[in-house]
Amino acid sequence: MSLYSREHIEKHSVDLQQFAGFRQSALPNGMRVFDAYNTSGLRYTILVDRGLDIWTADFRGMPLTWVAQGAPMQPDFGMPWLQQFPGGLLVTCGLTHVGPPERDEKTGEFRDLHGLYTRMRASEPSVVGTWEGGEYVIRLTATIAEGWLHGYQLRLTRTYELSMTAPEIRLHDVVTNLTDKPVPLMMLYHFNLGYPMVRAGTRLAASGATVPRDEEARKGLATWGEYTEAQPGYVEQVFFHHVQVQDGWTEAALLTGDALALGFRYNAEALPYLTQWKNLRQGMYIHGVEPGNCIPEGRNAAEKHGRLDLLGAGETRDMGQITLTVYSDADEITRLRGRLDTLRNTGTPVAGFGLT
Repeated sequence: MSLYSREHIEKHSVDLQQFAGFRQSALPNGMRVFDAYNTSGLRYTILVDRGLDIWTADFRGMPLTWVAQGAPMQPDFGMPWLQQFPGGLLVTCGLTHVGPPERDEKTGEFRDLHGLYTRMRASEPSVVGTWEGGEYVIRLTATIAEGWLHGYQLRLTRTYELSMTAPEIRLHDVVTNLTDKPVPLMMLYHFNLGYPMVRAGTRLAASGATVPRDEEARKGLATWGEYTEAQPGYVEQVFFHHVQVQDGWTEAALLTGDALALGFRYNAEALPYLTQWKNLRQGMYIHGVEPGNCIPEGRNAAEKHGRLDLLGAGETRDMGQITLTVYSDADEITRLRGRLDTLRNTGTPVAGFGLT
């Protein structure tokens, strides 16, 4: 019988916070946070006042992500997006613009880098835990509103699911258009990985064809999946992957030379683009693995190239569950590699990928 079976737990404990939970607190700067923890050794911090995104994250004490100095910052719309970038494991880009700063070619509206979402505050979150079969699962849910008076009104409901024992982050978003006309929907999940999860010898495994963003990326196309040590003056390279799917789902993984890997599993039919941000720069050694329903090109370019997704009036869009799993067992990593090989060899290129 498992050490953490319901029978054993209920014989020896009266409060399941002993084993797993979302622990709420406030930072000295007033920002609300939830610290997630469980028996696997996975811990991560959710920023309630920054779109319910994830800041620090570690596994058995080993950092998974890069963190900006002075982070996390209170949301401030008077500062450029890049000065507000906290690093951290997840920065959600969107909801109506993902890409460089731009001015709308029709209305003149200015849009800052990667949209408004990550500077929006979540509503009062709720936390509910329950036994489901033999697994104790805790869910943290809140809503984030983004919109303008006389303009668009979007509502995102985000749920984190935490198992008592699994080294997994499970994230599920649902977006609703509350207005009476279609609204552009651009969403990109900017998962950011840092040292030592990514280091010399780490490799990104993803299925399907790879498209370089520009000439700089084309220089590194032959080695897109390989990471090296930090380099002074490194210029970022960005690649787009046309992933393979089975039953609508795909997987990708960061594989180290040790018995350690980080896997990404998600619904590629909802998120048909996978962007890879390769940034080996010294000091700012941060790398993105970024599922999305778009690439970070901006709304003007997306519309011009026929890639702009619209959320209909009153429509609700389920973005599917994204699961990040830390693998620290050699047999589990062997099975992960096998699934990735199967995707490459027998999967089908996901529909809706609008790049050639």
